[in-house]
Amino acid sequence: MRTKDEIRHKVWNALTEKKLGRFPFPLTNRIPNFKGAEAAAKHVQEMDFYKEASVVKVNPDAPQLPLRTSILKDGKTLLIPTPRLKDGFVMIKPEWVPQGEERKAASIKHMNTYGKVIPLGEIPEIDLIVVGSVAIHADGRRLGKGEGYADREYAILREIGNKPVPVITTINSEQLVEDDIPRDSYDLAVDWIFTESGGVETHTPYEKPEGIEWQHVSEEDMENMPILRELKEF
Repeated sequence: MRTKDEIRHKVWNALTEKKLGRFPFPLTNRIPNFKGAEAAAKHVQEMDFYKEASVVKVNPDAPQLPLRTSILKDGKTLLIPTPRLKDGFVMIKPEWVPQGEERKAASIKHMNTYGKVIPLGEIPEIDLIVVGSVAIHADGRRLGKGEGYADREYAILREIGNKPVPVITTINSEQLVEDDIPRDSYDLAVDWIFTESGGVETHTPYEKPEGIEWQHVSEEDMENMPILRELKEF
């Protein structure tokens, strides 16, 4: 049985060797950008759960930029976690973005210019969650880059009372693996997988976290992610 890290490196290497990755390089140790990201985003836009969503939370990584851009163009509120959860979440309302500047507003570099960091108590009800992935199993088991941010972000939102909502990911089909991905109790499984070819529902059997498992939060985590301390006092 491969370890989580072995599976990650297998995928990063395959994307690199088959020239399926895109800037930024190297693909290792990050959520890899991939050829087909725009097509995967378009498949998401065709779904009823996307059309009906008013507020969508999306990871800040490069491969999800096309989808973040579309969310603003489609008149939805975008919520982006700050890198490494240093400052919590940035909210960008579509009316704050001049027409034609949606892609710029949805980028990590400029999201703070168009949006604002919001405290936990002001986070709106989220209707759809998009996560980046390194590797995905057809049953919804997911590997990120190994630092646990997507899992924590979901747990934080459940902790403050957000209802359970669909969790989806966009990937290149090369990132779909048959490996038996090891799983921890706090790992977040996904409900839908979108590739350049279309979307498929996972019917995942795995329960999602209902909140933070505080026994797995170190003092260093609390220092590095002030939002966790804020959550403890929430």
